[in-house]
Amino acid sequence: MLSKQEKELIIEIWTRLTPVADRIGAEALLRMFTSYPGTKTYFSHLDISPRSAHLLSHGQKIVLALAEGSKDIANLMTNLAPLQTYHAYQLRIQPNNFKLFSHCMIVTLACFMGDRFTPSSHAAMDKYLSAFSAVLGEKFR
Repeated sequence: MLSKQEKELIIEIWTRLTPVADRIGAEALLRMFTSYPGTKTYFSHLDISPRSAHLLSHGQKIVLALAEGSKDIANLMTNLAPLQTYHAYQLRIQPNNFKLFSHCMIVTLACFMGDRFTPSSHAAMDKYLSAFSAVLGEKFR
């Protein structure tokens, strides 16, 4: 799925962005809620207003999970099993929402990284986020 160079690029991006994980994750979530208002239903119990503690906290959790997953892409299915089960059976998140979020994350990364988000970075990240989304959505029925 991903070349060695693409894997290294993805790890490099997430390593560089981990210190601002809360901001990037929150911005991607907010972008998703604005572009796809139906996704807010999964967060109705939280304050999802811009810069809210809930939004920043959940955004950070997402980015840290993405960063952690990038360290061992070959075992993504195994490493994400607990999140996969939680999102499928407890939260009942429909798989399409992971794809929507992935798109919003790509746009957020492009805005945040500017010229450093090269076409190669974009392509590698798109592949990785597609795999991540597919794994998270696989158990949903």
